[in-house]
Amino acid sequence: MSSPEPQTVVHRLMEVILDRKANPPARSYTAELLRGGVARITGKILEEAEEVVEAAAEPGSSGRQHLVGEVADLIYHLLVLLAAVDAHWRDVEQVLSQRFGISGLDEKESRGR
Repeated sequence: MSSPEPQTVVHRLMEVILDRKANPPARSYTAELLRGGVARITGKILEEAEEVVEAAAEPGSSGRQHLVGEVADLIYHLLVLLAAVDAHWRDVEQVLSQRFGISGLDEKESRGR
């Protein structure tokens, strides 16, 4: 018997996003993104990734706080993208788990890239 999936904040957020997809409320940013489709979501991901890069260059604790907030925004939008294409955060965890303990260089070479 397998143990239940841990209920981390990322898992809980993924479940909320999936619920918004299945039962879109009238006023929901997540539902709005999902209605916009992959193109809309990936546009937001590019925007958020740029903001992560910019925040990473900011010095001190305020820069670190800004970076953490921007990374959270990026992860949220990535989760919305996963939901849009009928994938789940646990799918990402499975891939990461398979790669765990393998040198990143070796793993990359095994993909032939």
